[in-house]
Amino acid sequence: MGLVGVQENGNGSLGNKNKYKRMDSEVSDDFNDDISHYHHQLERKKSTRKYVLACAIFASLNNVLLGYDVGVMSGAIIFIQEDLKITEVQEEVLVGILSITSLLGSLGGGRTSDIIGRKWTMAFAAVIFQIGAAIMTVAPSFKVLMIGRVLAGVGIGFGVMIAPVYIAEISPTVNRGSLTSFPEIFINLGILLGYVSNYAFSGLSVHTNWRVMLAVGILPSVFIGFALFVIPESPRWLVMKNRIEDARSVLLKTNENEIEVDERLAEIVAAAGMSNGEKNEEKAVWRELLSPSPSLGRMLITGFGIQCFQQITGIDATVYYSPEIFKDAGIESNSKLLAATVAVGVTKTAFILFATFLVDRVGRKPLLYVSTIGMTVCLFTLSLSLAVLGSGQLVIALSVLCVCGNVAFFSVGIGPICWIVTSEIFPLRLRAQASALGAVGNRVCSGFVAMSFLSLSRTITVAGTFFLFSLLSALSVFFVYTLVPETKGKSLEQIELLFQNQSELKVSEVEMGDSEHLVQKA
Repeated sequence: MGLVGVQENGNGSLGNKNKYKRMDSEVSDDFNDDISHYHHQLERKKSTRKYVLACAIFASLNNVLLGYDVGVMSGAIIFIQEDLKITEVQEEVLVGILSITSLLGSLGGGRTSDIIGRKWTMAFAAVIFQIGAAIMTVAPSFKVLMIGRVLAGVGIGFGVMIAPVYIAEISPTVNRGSLTSFPEIFINLGILLGYVSNYAFSGLSVHTNWRVMLAVGILPSVFIGFALFVIPESPRWLVMKNRIEDARSVLLKTNENEIEVDERLAEIVAAAGMSNGEKNEEKAVWRELLSPSPSLGRMLITGFGIQCFQQITGIDATVYYSPEIFKDAGIESNSKLLAATVAVGVTKTAFILFATFLVDRVGRKPLLYVSTIGMTVCLFTLSLSLAVLGSGQLVIALSVLCVCGNVAFFSVGIGPICWIVTSEIFPLRLRAQASALGAVGNRVCSGFVAMSFLSLSRTITVAGTFFLFSLLSALSVFFVYTLVPETKGKSLEQIELLFQNQSELKVSEVEMGDSEHLVQKA
């Protein structure tokens, strides 16, 4: 009996050991599975971020064209005036006409992108610009030069309008702000390249140098052809066309987990009014924009207003006519004028990077406050120094400092965030064409400033003109405070709800913020 008991106990002991071994094996297998799943998720996160980054970069290439044109024309106009013997009025028209004609592209871009898609609208923009740039390069007269400039403007209008919309629609919520600022980064990069091109080719003959400067602008648009093989169509546009599965495939590439993909897809389908795959009856888009509901009216005031304030504070005058400003301060030689403009371009490009890193961390409004207040101070100081101190080394130093400070504060805030906010706030069914309307306001204001700066500065002096810009910049601070909501960390569909009921705006922001913290903790 005792032996049997020992035997039983012995068997029991062995059985327990085997049991422990099996449990250890199961724990080890679970641990290995968790490690494997973690590595898989990490790899997916890395590849997703790289893919979305590549899409944002390629989509922004058209914006290099606008920036390059703005930068290169500031120097090329000196040599065009000398070669083609154009008047001051013709100079203003040549500089400003691009902004005016680009509104045609911006107006047509919304409808075009709704028909053929965001991706192919970008390709169309590049082709039109290439034709215009080629005509400008070989132009034998002012009239032919203007034809090329008009075409280039239309192409730029298409590209400037569609890039922020496309990037906002493919980007994950968490870093949508920084990615949507890419078009502005590339505009600044283009401006810098334009300034460098001016300086590099200014030594050629007067008949040749400005043609080479303009021809170099064709190169960025060539890369857009390659980009078409890399970037996908916008998932939100695909949903509008009832291509739900295609939209889901794109979201799987641009979001880090499948649960988020399904949530985003459901939100997009609901926002598009396509529940159960059927489109709801909607008013014609332009009819809705022209007779908006109260919530849409608030969106339009915010989107159109911030686009106009970006330009009426004189940024294009600062960039296009920086040689004129520095000449008024006392710089005389062309090479020194162009070298000073390179400093402006470097500053503008460098500071846009701060906005890219901060916009999804500190939010849109804090950066807008820093930007608009800083610009107001710089513009007022520039006006004061030119009016009181006249000319000389001190005025030259202050002028360069104030111009660089103005473009730096512009790049940190209202420059990129203007496009971010406009691409975020409108409902999906109206987003492309409402954003186009905002872009039209931007281009009209840009053209008005560019085409009137020389005449205005001759009438009320350069100092008086920049004092006027400083007043408008001060007004933009009030506009940001009263009419621009914070959109950081919210999905495009959540942002739309912010405008639904004005009285619940602050409550909605608090509730959404609490929800985001809960999701992050989970």
